[in-house]
Amino acid sequence: MSSTTAPASAVPATELVPAHVVEDLQGIVQLLSDGTVKRFQLPQVLPPPPVRWKDVVYDETHNLSLRVFVPPLAGAEKLPVIVYFHGGGFVINSFASTEFHAACLRLAGELPAVVLSVDYRLAPEHRLPAAHDDADAFFSWLRAQAAATTDLWLAESADFGRVFVSGDSAGGNIAHHAIVRIGSGALATGAARVAGCILLYPFFGGEQRTASEAAGSNDIYLTLPVSDQMWRLALPAGASRDHPLANPFGPDSPALDSVALPPLLVVAGTRDLLVDRIKDFVARLNATGKKRAEFVEFPGKGHAFFSVEHDGEVTGEMIRDVLRPFVHGGAAAPAS
Repeated sequence: MSSTTAPASAVPATELVPAHVVEDLQGIVQLLSDGTVKRFQLPQVLPPPPVRWKDVVYDETHNLSLRVFVPPLAGAEKLPVIVYFHGGGFVINSFASTEFHAACLRLAGELPAVVLSVDYRLAPEHRLPAAHDDADAFFSWLRAQAAATTDLWLAESADFGRVFVSGDSAGGNIAHHAIVRIGSGALATGAARVAGCILLYPFFGGEQRTASEAAGSNDIYLTLPVSDQMWRLALPAGASRDHPLANPFGPDSPALDSVALPPLLVVAGTRDLLVDRIKDFVARLNATGKKRAEFVEFPGKGHAFFSVEHDGEVTGEMIRDVLRPFVHGGAAAPAS
C-alpha cells in the first residue's frame, strides 16, 4: 500500500503541536489539522481488456485524463458515446480504479458503445465546484472532437450525434448538473448531441433526512456517517448539504421547469441509503411538467452495486434489459 500527501490549503507550517488526523474516511483519505491530506492507494490490478482502451489528456492545465473504451464494430454503423463520471463521494476513486475500469469495459462491450470514462479533481484538496468545473472542461474537449475529430479511434467508432451523459453516485451528481448547464445554455456541446442521461444511484444530499436515511437502511456500501463525512470534505467550507450542488431541489437551487433536459433514466437499488432521496428527485423532476425521467429499481441492491458488482448477474441484467434499450432505442424495461 502506498500513500501520497498534498496540502489542502495554504496553512503556515509553524504549529508547534504535531499535526493530527481530524477526518479519516475509511483509512483511504485522511485530513490532518495542518491542512495536509494523506491518500492511501491500493495497488491496482487491471483485468485483461475485452475491448480496446487507452488514456487521453483532456485538460492539460490540471493534467486530467479520460479513458477511451472502444469495442469491435459489428458493422459499418458507428456506436453511441457514453460519457461516464465515476463515483466516490467526490473524495475517493478515479477512472483508473479497478472496479470502474472493469465496469466500463463491460459497459462498452455489452451495450455496445464507445465509453469515455472521465477523471476529475477530488476533495478535500479541490472542493466543489472543482469536479463540476472539470466536467465543463471535458465537454469543451468533446465539443472540439465532435467538430473535427483528431483521435483516430473516435473518428472510426464514435457517433457524436448520440451522446449519453452518465455516472454513478458522485458521478451521477456531476452528470445531472452537466445536463442542467447544457439544457440552460450555460454549457455548449456543439456538434455533440446529448441524446439522453443515465444516473446510477446519484449522490444527492439535503439537511432534512429522508425515511431511508433516517432509518439507516441496510446498505452495506454507503452508511449515513460516511455520506455526511463525504459532504463535509467535498462541499465548500461552511456549506450545508442544502448547497445547490448537493441538493438539486434545495432552497437556493435554481428552478428546473424551463431547462431543456434530455430523456433521463435513473437507477437505484431498494437497499440504497439514498433510495428515498433519489425517488423524490425523480418525482420532483417529473412534477415540473411533462414526464422527464424513468426510474428503475433493483430489489435487494445497495449503493454502488454497478461498480462493486461489475461482474455480477444483476449488472449484466441492467446493461442488457435497462441501459441497452435506453441507449439503442425504445423504453427502458423494468428490472425483474
